[in-house]
Amino acid sequence: MRISNVTVKRRLLFFLALGLIAFAIFIARLAYLQIFENNWLMNYALNSWSREIPYEAERGRILDTRGKVLATNVSSPSVLVVPRQVKDKNKTADQLSSVLHMSRKRAYEKISKKESIVRITPEGRKISNEKAAEVKALGLPGVFVAEDFKRDYPKGNFLAHVLGFAGIDNQGLTGLESYYNEGLEGKDGHVAFFSDVNGNRMSDLKDEYIPPKSGESLMLTVDSRVQSIMERELNNAVAAYHPDSALAIAMDPNTGAILGMSSKPDYNPENYKTVSPDVYNHNLPIWKTYEPGSTFKVITLSAALQEKAVDLKKDHFHDSGSIEVGGAHLHCWKKGGHGTESFLEVVQNSCNPGFVALGERIGKDKLFSYIDKFGFGVKTGIDLQGEAKGILFNKDKIGPLEAATTAFGQGVSVTPIQQITAVSAAINGGYLYQPQLAKAWVDTDTGKVVNRIEPVMKRRVISENTSKQVRDTLESVVAQGTGRNAYVQGYRVGGKTGTAQKVDPKTGRYLSNDYIVSFMGFAPANNPKIAVYVSIDHPKNTVQFGGTVSAPIAGRIIGDSLSAMGVKKQKGGLQKEVRYPDQPMIKIPDLKGMDKNDLRNALFNLKLETKGNGDVVTMQSPKPGIKVKQGSTIMVYLGDKKKADD
Repeated sequence: MRISNVTVKRRLLFFLALGLIAFAIFIARLAYLQIFENNWLMNYALNSWSREIPYEAERGRILDTRGKVLATNVSSPSVLVVPRQVKDKNKTADQLSSVLHMSRKRAYEKISKKESIVRITPEGRKISNEKAAEVKALGLPGVFVAEDFKRDYPKGNFLAHVLGFAGIDNQGLTGLESYYNEGLEGKDGHVAFFSDVNGNRMSDLKDEYIPPKSGESLMLTVDSRVQSIMERELNNAVAAYHPDSALAIAMDPNTGAILGMSSKPDYNPENYKTVSPDVYNHNLPIWKTYEPGSTFKVITLSAALQEKAVDLKKDHFHDSGSIEVGGAHLHCWKKGGHGTESFLEVVQNSCNPGFVALGERIGKDKLFSYIDKFGFGVKTGIDLQGEAKGILFNKDKIGPLEAATTAFGQGVSVTPIQQITAVSAAINGGYLYQPQLAKAWVDTDTGKVVNRIEPVMKRRVISENTSKQVRDTLESVVAQGTGRNAYVQGYRVGGKTGTAQKVDPKTGRYLSNDYIVSFMGFAPANNPKIAVYVSIDHPKNTVQFGGTVSAPIAGRIIGDSLSAMGVKKQKGGLQKEVRYPDQPMIKIPDLKGMDKNDLRNALFNLKLETKGNGDVVTMQSPKPGIKVKQGSTIMVYLGDKKKADD
């Protein structure tokens, strides 16, 4: 079939028009991209040419309340490779494997990957500065050393469970490192350089440096001086008693600020990989739950006083050694009982039947309402992960027996942090505070506070008058009752002992000769500055009583901490009542100028040690007026009379 010229021309014109339209669209699109999408195109091109060498942000430090460093960073560079820039793979693999102590095969595989940038990990990750210098000295094309940091805990095991640790990627994994990770971690930076498809540097494009931004530093409420004393005492307890575990907490009862917190067994955060997760994941002061025993009686006492259910001095109770409730006999720790005693003596003697009677006076509903108000059965809200909330009786199933055992701290399960928080409320005027470890965020570069974290008061539980009665009563427990071993001359210590029989988790039965012994103390009793809780789980080689094991530990922590904090001793307060087997306290006389022949008579019931030659005392230790236990050693320095007169 013949096609006419006209038809051919029309077709040519159609395709020409179609081509012109397509060309116009192309030109328009090109113009649009060049004019309106220029930045996008340029960024897309730069991204395709760009290679980034990361610069890790320095993690914020963790400081104690006085600015002492508890967690910081040390330079720990990492090795990176841009495979396309490696000129001689065999040579590079040989030299890298030698310096980084890795197999040549593995090194060759790393530098041969079809990726823009490859990390040499784990052998080249977080290496020493000396090793990084060796890598740089090789001068290998395509091999780079990036600035990284490794977390450093300069005090080792110190405050380990509270601080926690950060992993190799500087991500907080446990403790405060995890809880406050977002503020601590900072923002990474990088150096960007440009290369073509073959990996060759594009010299006409300048490298771009985006500096890393350091994380903010976290200042804690923890006082390193208090923490050091606490660590010392718990380490000594572990060495002496070989317990299953041991813990202690120190708190400012007026704010909820944690002054110290320790848990044994502990670990070094830098070596967490060598430790069982059961150790580093279990911060016992907030995680462990157990029957509190007699330290819980502080809550029953506070409720009874607030409800005016008892006059401690005028009201009396006869303790025969046990009391029957709901068909069960609840026994006193003292066989045969304490006989007739005032309710003040009930508290001083930690008499279980007496507290059952006290609980009955309060009433079941009232007692458990105060237990709720003091914060038991729920988490305290402390700024740490892994906190337990404890276990209380179901209120619909509380009968006379459950109410009776709760009154003296048996049958309920609580945490140490709940106990010290509640007792702090009982002695600070009645205010329940949320315990906290973080005090402020600090700019890492300038050291200036950028955000202060204020105390959180949840509610008022008891009145100031009731709180004062609680303080006075607990001071008498230390001076005249079961807590005498926590007595510290001049610091007016108050407190309560606790001896709780442990429960077998498999059978639900109480274990024989297996106790958690504890002591809750505070001082000064008239104006508390510190509250301390000490708990020793199943101490060996000793009688298992809170007053015997935990009270003296708490007393030393309280006395030494107050001294370190600059709290002065004061006169007044209750004097310690001496009971067998307590040793009498003897006031040391002024011996300076005394003839050496008269020393034996002056230091009756004390041991004497002399130094120097001479006939008279020129100096003595301890100083005059100090009270020491009978049988203590007094050191005197002898010289001539003229020196003694100077």
